[in-house]
Amino acid sequence: MPLTTKEKQALKAKAHHLKPIVIIGGKGLTDTVMAEIDRALYDHELIKIKIHGQEKDVRKAVCADICQELNAELLQLIGNTGILFRRSTKKEAH
Repeated sequence: MPLTTKEKQALKAKAHHLKPIVIIGGKGLTDTVMAEIDRALYDHELIKIKIHGQEKDVRKAVCADICQELNAELLQLIGNTGILFRRSTKKEAH
């Protein structure tokens, strides 16, 4: 189910104080980096990533690839920092 505008705004506000968890460097989007992003999304739902050394169009494409591969949503891309969200699939302990 897609996020509403209000949900996106609330998540962006929540992400404001987060530090980037994953940094994508010169080697680009490797399998190891994708696995780390997947784990971070599983653990936290809402993460920041940094994409170094790429043009804006390339950064957008990298974020699109991540979102498509990991079933995540790009909330915002400012400069070289992206905010990603994926609803948790963890079972709640009752």
